[in-house]
Amino acid sequence: MSKVYPDAPSALSGLLHDNLTIAAGGFGLCGIPENLIAALRDSGIKGLTLVGNNAGVDDFGMGLLLKTHQVRRVLASYVGENKEFERQVLSGELDLELVPQGTLAERMRAGGAGIPGFYTRTAVGTQLAEGKETKEFDGLEYVLEPAIRADISLVKAWKGDRLGNLIYRKTARNFNPMVATCGRVTVAEVEELVGVGELDPDQIHTPGIYVDRIFQGAAYEKRIEIRTIQGTSGKKETPAREWMAACAARELRDGFHVNLGIGIPTLVANFIPPGMNVTLQSENGLLGIGPFPTDDLVDADLINAGKQTITALPGSAFFSSADSFAMIRGGHIDLSILGALEVAANGDIANWMVPGKMVKGPGGAMDLVAGVQRVVAVMEHCSRDGSPKLLERCSLPITGRGVVNRIITDLAIFDVMPGGGLVLRELHDGVGIEEVRAKTGCPFTIALDPSPHLPK
Repeated sequence: MSKVYPDAPSALSGLLHDNLTIAAGGFGLCGIPENLIAALRDSGIKGLTLVGNNAGVDDFGMGLLLKTHQVRRVLASYVGENKEFERQVLSGELDLELVPQGTLAERMRAGGAGIPGFYTRTAVGTQLAEGKETKEFDGLEYVLEPAIRADISLVKAWKGDRLGNLIYRKTARNFNPMVATCGRVTVAEVEELVGVGELDPDQIHTPGIYVDRIFQGAAYEKRIEIRTIQGTSGKKETPAREWMAACAARELRDGFHVNLGIGIPTLVANFIPPGMNVTLQSENGLLGIGPFPTDDLVDADLINAGKQTITALPGSAFFSSADSFAMIRGGHIDLSILGALEVAANGDIANWMVPGKMVKGPGGAMDLVAGVQRVVAVMEHCSRDGSPKLLERCSLPITGRGVVNRIITDLAIFDVMPGGGLVLRELHDGVGIEEVRAKTGCPFTIALDPSPHLPK
């Protein structure tokens, strides 16, 4: 019985009805099943539960289904790029279950492997763990997460054969391999459909046993998988942001594996000391990346959605999002540098939600702060209204409990001591202790580093 269909509508024929749970591959707008999403929209089915890392944007990706109000519920990791999605959630029109990025990948992988659930350190002590079973292993608390099974899985691959064997291209692999396994029926669209035997068996990422239907897609927009030139945005960084990034770069050590968050942490790559061997890790499935050194063209399949322009260096590796978070959650990443909305004196960090105003989602942050060996928060010292962002206790839903080791703001650098309490280590040029004290929402001790510009 042939698995091959001529196009997306025919590949979905006989499968669709209202109230389905549909899982879809992709990371941001990279590696998404564009043709299948369009066919879902055109089918008019409603009451859908969507499972995927992102919700697309307002006019592309899964955002097309939100715009037509075909979706009832979403399980996702990060939704911050879709204003209509955020509006529907805040107005109560849409049911949203936010899931940490690594947990989402593992829940789908577990579903496809027949594993009903698993325990993880990610999200322990946060709002996303409320009401869930917890258990202690080796003196640490873990939360039980259930597997995910979908009625239909939609994936996009670079190449596939008539048996359904799939090969993904670089970071367009991301969530697709786990999505392919967790569906009761899996439909794949590929850029190139080849005959049996034309793919190297040793290069197959998803074996055909997981794929029920396959077709060659057409007219891909690939909005993020385009060629671009570094340095054309015209954005000029402020001295304060560059100072914070330079200070954060002093946390790097030769041989470190490092994950950089979006925003100011992205700039840290510009301050890696010459000759230092640092391996950058990206959640979307790339290890061994570096800032692109020239204004030459970059293949944006290598761009981590929402982060810096990057390129694979010799010795780099591509992998799925599940493998990416196995590195993170398994303690193999030495350092995470990420942004924050608030940090507390005990090392709690909040950076994913402002109740009633902003719903971005945890993305990979909850996994990072729970799994990496050292966490550095880089942030503005005060909010736009002048209120402090360093507090005795976080007022916003936290991302991790007691996880931050160092805080770098536009005014100063603090260490979080074991057991809690901030120690002032360094002041930005022209900033005095009394100004810092007036703009900080918790007490701190002072132990200024006599040689702040030397690595510690």
